[in-house]
Amino acid sequence: MYRHVATLTKAGILEVVQERPVRGTVERSYRVRQDEALVDEDARAGMTKDGHRQAFTVFTGGMMADLDRYLSRDDADPPNDGVLYRQGAVWVTPGEFTELVAELEALVARYTGRTPGDDRIRHIVSLALVPDRAAGEEGRASEA
Repeated sequence: MYRHVATLTKAGILEVVQERPVRGTVERSYRVRQDEALVDEDARAGMTKDGHRQAFTVFTGGMMADLDRYLSRDDADPPNDGVLYRQGAVWVTPGEFTELVAELEALVARYTGRTPGDDRIRHIVSLALVPDRAAGEEGRASEA
């Protein structure tokens, strides 16, 4: 994990937001630089499979850094702060998938323009959508 964090920091995807001495070493807290972390549709279309692996490593490394920064706080209380990490599977047609993505993006966008204040707490929403064709093929084979 440390290699990934170092790579992400060197690439400018992560930035150090806090340093504190801990038993003879320096503990660093990082955050994702949102302006540098976006891989747009055109860039994704031109990426190789290895490029996607690297980008996904950056993405998951950023999520790990966000969680670590949060958990490093003395007042971190995951159950009461609403920490959630969940994975689920959905069966959708290509058209339904397009609708699902649009709905998810619209939902997140609806909340991104809000500003601090009024008891608002910043939450980081991360989303990864990965086809699971092997499971789909197995499901169809067993139904035949």
